[in-house]
Amino acid sequence: MRRLSGAALAGCLARQAGSAWRWLRAVSGDDAYESYQRHHAARHPGEPLLSRGAYYEQMQRRKWSGVSRCC
Repeated sequence: MRRLSGAALAGCLARQAGSAWRWLRAVSGDDAYESYQRHHAARHPGEPLLSRGAYYEQMQRRKWSGVSRCC
């Protein structure tokens, strides 16, 4: 088995921590606005981008509007 130097080990741990952080943000929805920005730039380049606040207001309205019960 290969042994890593201190700097190589630190770099490897930093990459793993960054990867875990990106995964956690994606799973929790914390990166939703950044995902929206990427999607908007790729699919709707001529249209104005919503501000962060307006985006979250729209998502809250979408989430909580309509029927919220089973019967």
